Amino acid sequence: MFGPEVPTVTVPEINDDTYLLDVREDDEWAAGHAPGAHHLPMMELPARIAEVPADRDVAVICRSGGRSAQVVAYLVRNGWDQVRNVEGGMGEWATTGRPVVGSDGQPGRVL
Repeated sequence: MFGPEVPTVTVPEINDDTYLLDVREDDEWAAGHAPGAHHLPMMELPARIAEVPADRDVAVICRSGGRSAQVVAYLVRNGWDQVRNVEGGMGEWATTGRPVVGSDGQPGRVL
């Protein structure tokens, strides 16, 4: 759908050293996100691109993988080479049993 330039990573392949970038909207983030993830809504990326590390592995996640694939393609076009799209997004994250927390620190849910 997005072409071969969008590298991917599966949820089990993501480790604690990976910079997890959540590009969902504020309400989605507040409802539930991965602990330790960094929130940067997709539409804010061009203005805040300097916040994305270029010197380490970055896994980009959204609800199901569509928005994050667009963000990965954008980052690759702008010189990032250690960036991957999380297959299945937060839906897959939750399905595999990874924790999801709300903004209040309580167990969250994926919108």
